[in-house]
Amino acid sequence: MTPESVLSSFKKKFKTKVKNGKVEKVPHKLKKTYKLQRVWFDIDRKYLKDAVAHLCKQYPYPHFVVCSGYDNEKDIVMNYHFTINYAKKAGEITVSMRVTLPKKDAVIESITSLIPGALISEREMQEMLGITIDGIPDSRRLFLDESFPKGVFPWRRDKTCPDKLVRRTN
Repeated sequence: MTPESVLSSFKKKFKTKVKNGKVEKVPHKLKKTYKLQRVWFDIDRKYLKDAVAHLCKQYPYPHFVVCSGYDNEKDIVMNYHFTINYAKKAGEITVSMRVTLPKKDAVIESITSLIPGALISEREMQEMLGITIDGIPDSRRLFLDESFPKGVFPWRRDKTCPDKLVRRTN
């Protein structure tokens, strides 16, 4: 299995729905003979859960790393990071699926039915970026105290960010 074959399997299954696919092989900082292998691609939110299901079927027991997200001022971008061939020396491949959500409709389906360990990351995205995760089994706050104002999201760069709660120093 190579990173190119992994990306190819997604392109074959999802055709034009997989965009901006790329493979990176970066030398490891400590072990010069070992290269970190990464696969990146964009996918529409409608197909994210199907893409995760494909990952689980093609490469059994993928390791969910984290879901990271950020506000790029126009949209909210979420990156779902997985590894396959986990703990195999010189064989581990990172697979990152990027989903862009418009701020006015920041809703995405939960992947916890496929990857139960994604719950913590999805709850974090809800709290910090104000994303609605459909089908999340537990949507309670996890990182922010209940006294933190509703509708204020610490990682946003728009009117919903906690500007009045942040002390700015230049």
